[in-house]
Amino acid sequence: MAFHLAELIILCLLADWTFRKLRLPGLVGMLAVGVLLGPYVLNHLSPELLAVGADLRLIALVVILLRVGFELSRATLHRVGGRMLLLAFIPATLEGVVITLAAPRLLGLSLLESALLGSIVAAVSPAVIVPAMIGFIRRNMGAAKDIPSMVMASASVDDVFVIVAHSVLLGLYLGATANPLWQLAGIPVSLLLGGGVGLAIGALLCRWFDRHNPRATKRVLVVTALAILLLRLEQVLAAWVPFAGLVSAMAIGFAILERREHMAHELSAKLAKIWVFAEIVLFAMVGAQVNVGVAWDAGLAGLAVIGIGLLARSLMVHLCLLGSRLNVAERFFVMVSYFPKATVQAAIGAGPLLAMRAAGLDTGPGELILAVAVLSIVVTAPLGAWAIAFVGERVLEPAPVTVHDALDAAIESHAGEEDDL
Repeated sequence: MAFHLAELIILCLLADWTFRKLRLPGLVGMLAVGVLLGPYVLNHLSPELLAVGADLRLIALVVILLRVGFELSRATLHRVGGRMLLLAFIPATLEGVVITLAAPRLLGLSLLESALLGSIVAAVSPAVIVPAMIGFIRRNMGAAKDIPSMVMASASVDDVFVIVAHSVLLGLYLGATANPLWQLAGIPVSLLLGGGVGLAIGALLCRWFDRHNPRATKRVLVVTALAILLLRLEQVLAAWVPFAGLVSAMAIGFAILERREHMAHELSAKLAKIWVFAEIVLFAMVGAQVNVGVAWDAGLAGLAVIGIGLLARSLMVHLCLLGSRLNVAERFFVMVSYFPKATVQAAIGAGPLLAMRAAGLDTGPGELILAVAVLSIVVTAPLGAWAIAFVGERVLEPAPVTVHDALDAAIESHAGEEDDL
């Protein structure tokens, strides 16, 4: 497995560099490498590596959500809170519902299978959105109205909400005996409980770090490990209490940022380095799960489903921003910022297929769901990344840089340069 992983890393780094030279997101190149080396094309990856792919994809999702938490201050959330919540829940819900209604006719899926597809495709991509928004925040672009922070926060909550809803729908599809209405009602409870636990753990970590003063690398390892353990806690508590482990992961970063801002920026810089490896694993592993024949058959029908969903989402984003301080151009920027699909689709896109295979069910619907999920990445990730950069540079107005902002930038640039040995 080690040799195959080494080959995968080298090839993905080369693909990332090549695609960036072509002004395309590198993640699309990594996805292509995974497809090429996967069992449906060259069948080069070892079964052991494929077997741990789901866990590796989940760890990558934890890394990016932790980084979001380290970049969102309470003051910013207070300013954009109400609007952020609208953008986090309403557009994703409508996109998922529209896909659920369209997919049976266009793709031949059942209504519940279409709902599973909708719960995957409806999520936006923190892998594309978060780095772009952090870049705008570092340059104080759109800072006067907190536009990048609002987009980043709502996109992250959107992802967690969609993932929780997806787990409920997958349980229904596999014949779970729990009351579906009770499961749906548990979504807000799981979000609140997960956030509360994460905030408490973050506060305790600050005290522990102050007492023992470990190096930044050890701190980020502790935070990441605890976040992963919270996902395990979510599985253990699933039968009794709804609990969103991904929300807890994000809340840990938020709590540390509120209490130790310098430490939070330092840990965020470390996580940015870990993300280089996590991104390779995330997109290459999902590419390896893609059945190329099924993806080809999905073709125009799959594109139609994705396009209809994006139109529904864009309409709701526009409606959610009515009455806000944003002008028409800034609202358009927010709309295109929610185009990219990548991280969540890569993390959970293969989930229905694997679950169907484990349950001994027909895997055809799962393969089609995964194919459309990957198609959404290939189409929307490059388009969305380009649109965010193009529109953002022309729409977001730079705010004056304060002494505090300059100090933060200096801290960020030197974080991680310490000797960790």
